[in-house]
This record gives sequence, structure tokens and C-alpha cells, in this order.
Amino acid sequence: MTVSLSDRQRQYIARFEDEIGVTVRDCVVDETYDRVVFVVAAGEMAEAIGPGGRNVEQIEEELGSTVELIEDADTAEAFVANALAPAAVYNVTISENEDTVAYAEVDHDDTGVAIGKDGRNIEAARRMAKRHFDVDDIQLT
Repeated sequence: MTVSLSDRQRQYIARFEDEIGVTVRDCVVDETYDRVVFVVAAGEMAEAIGPGGRNVEQIEEELGSTVELIEDADTAEAFVANALAPAAVYNVTISENEDTVAYAEVDHDDTGVAIGKDGRNIEAARRMAKRHFDVDDIQLT
């Protein structure tokens, strides 16, 4: 799937990669919640976060927005699980009927974490899963 980026998104990706030294696959600026969501290359999440979250804090200061990270994955199932982190996701099943829906089995105690305040976490996961794997919806089970 091809992801198109605005000039602003490209600038944010370049800044993140230059400052932190990790590969960024995508970036979405969410004006509603004053945040920037980055998709970092698989295996580079720890480096992207940095010791004690230092790298994220640095980028947040520079951008003046909250920064959230999602680790990229090779499959839609793994990507959805990563997008819902830090919620404990036990299993993700993709159903392809009229729409492509990901059913994520989330620990009962982590349902609120997966949804997020005002639904912001699940909406970011849905948006990114649509962009990267053409998943139309994510449902928690």
C-alpha cells in the first residue's frame, strides 16, 4: 500500500530520523488531539523511545506536540497489535468480507488503554491500519 505524505509530515519524519537516528515509515499529524503519530521501523522502537523516554520527550519539545509511536510490522495482525500497545493484545484475527475488519483480543484490564481517552488510541490504530494494510475497522473482543 502506498502512503502519501504532506510536506509537513515529510519534515517531521526527516527531523525525527535526523535527531534520533531511526527509520520512520509514516507520520500522521492529529490536530484534534495535538499529537503526532509516527510509525517506526520494526526492531527500532527501543532506540526511538530512548532511555527513560528521552528521545520522545526531545521530539515533543521540538514539535510542540505529544508524540506517539507505533512499531511497524510485516502483517496486518502484528501491526494492529503494535498499534494498540501498551495494551496486552492476545490475538488479532482479520476478517475479509465486505469490509476488512481486525478483531483484537485485548486483556479485559487493558480495554481502556486500547481505547484511550475519548477513543483516541483506537482511532489512531484504525487510521494507521487503514493506511498500511487497508484494514477498514478494528474491533476489540
